[in-house]
Amino acid sequence: MEYRFLPDLKHLATLRAVVERGGVSEAARSMHIGQPAVTKRLRALDACYGVSLMQREGRRLELTTAGTKVYNYARLVLDHQVSLLDDLESLRAGKNKLRVEVTFAIGEHMLPNLLLSFAESYPAYRIESRMGYSRRIQRHLATGLADLALLEQAPDHPEILVQKWLDDELVLVCGPGHMLWGSGMIPLSELGNLRYVLRESQSSMRLTLDKALKDIGIDQLPITMEVGSTDTIVEMLQRGRHVSFLPRFAVDDSLISNTLYHIKIQGLRINRTLWIARTRSNLNSAIAEAFIHLLRENSCQTIQ
Repeated sequence: MEYRFLPDLKHLATLRAVVERGGVSEAARSMHIGQPAVTKRLRALDACYGVSLMQREGRRLELTTAGTKVYNYARLVLDHQVSLLDDLESLRAGKNKLRVEVTFAIGEHMLPNLLLSFAESYPAYRIESRMGYSRRIQRHLATGLADLALLEQAPDHPEILVQKWLDDELVLVCGPGHMLWGSGMIPLSELGNLRYVLRESQSSMRLTLDKALKDIGIDQLPITMEVGSTDTIVEMLQRGRHVSFLPRFAVDDSLISNTLYHIKIQGLRINRTLWIARTRSNLNSAIAEAFIHLLRENSCQTIQ
C-alpha cells in the first residue's frame, strides 16, 4: 500500500471545518489560519483524491458526491485521532478511564445511580459516559470510539462481545384520567382504537415494539406524536388522553406510586433483554471488569 499518497490530517480537518462552519472564512477563523491557507488545503485534497470535493452553488460551497464520502471519512478519522490522543493522555497521566455509551432510556433512568455507585466503590477509576441510538453506539464500539455499552438490542459484530444484563418488558401504560385506567385486560383488537405517544422510530424500544406488533399482524398504530424522551412521554400521559408502550424499568416507580397504570393486553407480552456489550480489546481491562461486576451486583435493585 502506498502510504505516501494518503491525505494530511490537517487537510481533512480543514474540509470538515468548511462544511460544519459554513464557509472558507468561517473555517479560517475557527482554525486561526488565513483564507488562502484554507483554499490551498482544499485544493491539496482535490489533488490527493483526483476529484473535486466541493463546488460553488450560488455564494456557498457545497460538497460534491465524492466530497460527501471524503467528509464522512474525515469525521471518522478525526474522531479516532481525538480518541487516541485522549487515551494516550490517560496513560501518561496514569488514569484509568472507561468510555461507556448507553441508549437514551437507560441513560435517563438507570445510568445516574450506576455512575454514583461506581464512583463510590472505585474512586481510582473514571467513567466517561455518553447517550445515543443503538446503531450509533454499535458503530462506536466496532470502531474503537467506545469501550463498553449498555444496550436494548444485542449487537451483531465479530469484534463486539455481548453479555445478558437484565430482563425487561415493554408495557402499555396510561395516566390517571384515561378511560382505560383500572380496566384490567383489553383485547388485541382494541389497540387500533387508542391514541399513542411513542418514542421516535429509530429508538431501540420502538424498533422492538414495531417488530413485535408486525409479528402478530399489526403494521401500524394510530400514533399522535413521536417524542425523543421517555420522561417527557410519562409527563404527557398525565394529561389522560394518550397511551404509550414504555420499558418497565422506566415506569416501575410510576406504577408503584399509582401515577401510571399498566394496561394488560390479551395474548401479547413484549419481553426483551438488556445487554452489556464491549470490545474484544477490553477483555483484560480491570476497569471494564469492575464496572460489569457492579452491574451484576446492582441488577436486582436496578430493575426494581
